[in-house]
Amino acid sequence: MKFFSLRSALALCSAWTLLAPVQTRAAELLAGVAKVDISRIEAPPSPETLYAKALVLKSGDATAVLVAVDAVAIDKIGSIRAPYLANVRAALKRDLGIEPSNVLINASHCHGVVHKDVEARTIQAVKEAAGNLVPVRAGAGVGHENRVMENRRIFLKNGREADVRHAYSMPHDEDVAGIGPIDPEIGILRLDKLSGDTLAFVYNFAMHPIQGTPKRGGDTADVIGFASKVIEDNLSDGAMAFFIQGCGGDINPVQYKDVNNPRDAEPLGNMLGLSALKASRNIQTGKDAALRMVNETIKAPRANLEKRIEAMMNEEEKLIASLRGTTLNFKSFLPLYMKYSVSGDAFPSYYSHRYKHDELIGREDLKKMDERNRADMDRYIANIKTMERLTILRTNLRLLDKRQQDNLAAGMKPIPVEVVGLRVGSFRLVTFPGEVTVQVGLNIKQASPHDLTFVAGYSNGYIYYCPTAKQLENRGGAQEDSDCLVAPEWQAIFEKKAAELLKRL
Repeated sequence: MKFFSLRSALALCSAWTLLAPVQTRAAELLAGVAKVDISRIEAPPSPETLYAKALVLKSGDATAVLVAVDAVAIDKIGSIRAPYLANVRAALKRDLGIEPSNVLINASHCHGVVHKDVEARTIQAVKEAAGNLVPVRAGAGVGHENRVMENRRIFLKNGREADVRHAYSMPHDEDVAGIGPIDPEIGILRLDKLSGDTLAFVYNFAMHPIQGTPKRGGDTADVIGFASKVIEDNLSDGAMAFFIQGCGGDINPVQYKDVNNPRDAEPLGNMLGLSALKASRNIQTGKDAALRMVNETIKAPRANLEKRIEAMMNEEEKLIASLRGTTLNFKSFLPLYMKYSVSGDAFPSYYSHRYKHDELIGREDLKKMDERNRADMDRYIANIKTMERLTILRTNLRLLDKRQQDNLAAGMKPIPVEVVGLRVGSFRLVTFPGEVTVQVGLNIKQASPHDLTFVAGYSNGYIYYCPTAKQLENRGGAQEDSDCLVAPEWQAIFEKKAAELLKRL
């Protein structure tokens, strides 16, 4: 019988080790949270308070910083402007050794105005969070909420698209063919302390939080403030909710144009928060969750809007030329319209017996007056529709012209766009610094190889609206395709990069 020597046995074991799959144990995950009031209004804390909330994650040599800011955007619009992002990152690099590429800041897109010291307060929140690191367990899941929002893109029977805005009137009901999609998913990452108490609750959802409240109008954390309050009130003491805005570029609060009830974000926020909590019940957290963050820059091509602007100016001239004089003004039109609407085609000017009496004696005075009144009303209504169309056209034309001037000033050079991928356990997030419309997020989720994939806009900068290539065929018809720098090709470039990042996560 032949025996292996010790050296042969060790060699065989070494070779087997090289061939076998390597099983590595993830380092312990640490997390810390903190928040700082960034409201310009000094008031006791409430769901309407604007915050900068910081979540610092660390696992081995990997560090990730997630900051949720209650603001309309990072740069360009609203009260946060450049070099906010660069300055925050530079301070964290200098004082904490955190690489700028590992810092992700997302704006909730509420329209509140932040404090002038928002930069210093954001840095303070991150530093406090970094000083509060504790071991955590991580778990992820998906909630569902479809009652609080609606797609504001309206498909018209003439092939165009409109959108629901306070800046101009709605299209007429008889012209509407359909509406765009929504994304009802609430992406959830929950971090629990080893004691079982929840430390952080991150939730991603797509909707403009611009409902406002009776107390503070639009200068409020809005739907998100109320949703986060509901979540925090029903979790462990000290638990902090972090809202990450999704692809909400074309998603409004439901019944955004309601004129019969005061605008109030609280009911919508309560529903969103409760739906997120319901989903959290099914999430199991575990130790040693993988932590990874990747940061890349892509180039989004700029659009040359010259021809579209020219076409819209020509359309404007035609609409103005189509206006016709009418004997009616609003004072005379409204009572006539109400009277003829009630009576229809029957007997609008008097009781039926008078019409029958005129017929008996061979007169048509009332009938002829009715014909004249109806023709005058038709001309007046045609002018109203033309003026409504002009308000939409002129509003969006101004937006197109602004973005064209921006693109020309930049020499039509592609826009450097920062795209981030974040993984915490089974939770994966891809970000983009624009108002991405919902279909893009739906596409990325559907194409992802991972079940728990989520997408955020409004992150690490701002480049205005980023609609789909299809929506951009409607250029000038809606705010999303007008207040926009990018050419249609941006969508394919981003979706491709998002797929690459998700494979790496």
